[in-house]
Amino acid sequence: MLDKLEMFIAVAKEGHFGRAAQSLGITQPTLSAGIKQLEEQLGVQLIFRGSRYGGLTPEGQSALVWARKIVGDARQLREEMRFSRHGLAGQLRIAVIPTALTWAGKLTTRFTEKHPNVRFTILSRTSIEILTMIENLDVDAGISYLDNEPTGRVSTEPLYEERYMLVCRSDSPFAGRSEVRWRDLDGQKLCLLTPDMQNRRIINKNFESAGVVPEATVESNSTVVLVANVLEGGFLTVLPADMARFLTGGKPLEIIPLSGAGRGHSVGLVAPFREPHTPVLDALLSEARRMSEVS
Repeated sequence: MLDKLEMFIAVAKEGHFGRAAQSLGITQPTLSAGIKQLEEQLGVQLIFRGSRYGGLTPEGQSALVWARKIVGDARQLREEMRFSRHGLAGQLRIAVIPTALTWAGKLTTRFTEKHPNVRFTILSRTSIEILTMIENLDVDAGISYLDNEPTGRVSTEPLYEERYMLVCRSDSPFAGRSEVRWRDLDGQKLCLLTPDMQNRRIINKNFESAGVVPEATVESNSTVVLVANVLEGGFLTVLPADMARFLTGGKPLEIIPLSGAGRGHSVGLVAPFREPHTPVLDALLSEARRMSEVS
């Protein structure tokens, strides 16, 4: 039953039988047979299909909620049993907004110093993708914004509050200032994150509060690309303080606090709402709490 439920979750996620089979490492006929057997066991049709996937039936929508819960509970049971035998061990998958990747490094470094048998996979994703991946059981946790847009029913631990910095070359007219106002960037040569990034939406609101309509000549979902454009092309960009310090270190670049509009937003660890959490995830949430208390 668990294997069939995982097949069902994969089909719902991919919206395509072939891609779902590929993601599970099985053949499409095996997947189709598993879904059919699950429907027979439950006594309902879960998926509309003719020659191709046609979406979930109303019963399928309800079953998907249960499937995620049952598979999640089964994984938690395995983690609990592994903990009872070996202590904290295993693999944690974390999806992180690009501007918080330095904090992901801090958190995982501190955690693995205490629990060396835990391994991590860190993925860079948008805030919307992170919530979807948590819901689909594709990751165990995320690091994302906590207070700017809805996060749904999740467990959270704040890590830090973003402070925004202007990044410019050392020969820029803005270099050497103690601070720069958001409105001072009106009409400047900007490179910014792409609009699908929540950080960009926050930055846009701050510009708008200062009466500025930001026009970015270059947009990217990579903070590295933004800083490269500042360094090579004399652009200006806006980044959270920690990421700005990390990317500009040792380069002829300056970071200057921005003032005069908006505020920072809380960023933290996001995990599925489940009590109790697996021992490894519970320990990670506790470590995030300790980091927040000393930051």
